Amino acid sequence: MKKYLVFLTLAVAIVSLNFTTTDKPTVGAVMSWSLTEYDFGQILQNKPVTADFKFQNTGSTPLMIVSVKGSCGCTVAAYTKGEILPGQFGEVTATYNAAKIGAFNKTVTVNANTGTGPITLSIKGEVVN
Repeated sequence: MKKYLVFLTLAVAIVSLNFTTTDKPTVGAVMSWSLTEYDFGQILQNKPVTADFKFQNTGSTPLMIVSVKGSCGCTVAAYTKGEILPGQFGEVTATYNAAKIGAFNKTVTVNANTGTGPITLSIKGEVVN
């Protein structure tokens, strides 16, 4: 009988926890991007090209970019530094050094305080003579 009472008490406690809700949802910082992929098409060899990725903080708290990293040494990234308040805009720029002839597909990884994990931006195209 004691086992059933302990089991019943535990079951009621678990069910009660599942129905607990918060009155106020927390959103945090949210990056809303105008685009996350840029296609350069054909570009000339030895002429670096730059893609601008614009975003807005559509969340409820200030946004901070922690790091931005290109997938290789041929892709250099720059970004808006400091706090980006709710409603404000920021930018990540990716510059590709078009030294090697042929198709390319590179990524830039953005880490911010959004709580959703890294964001991957991509650039692609073809380097020609």
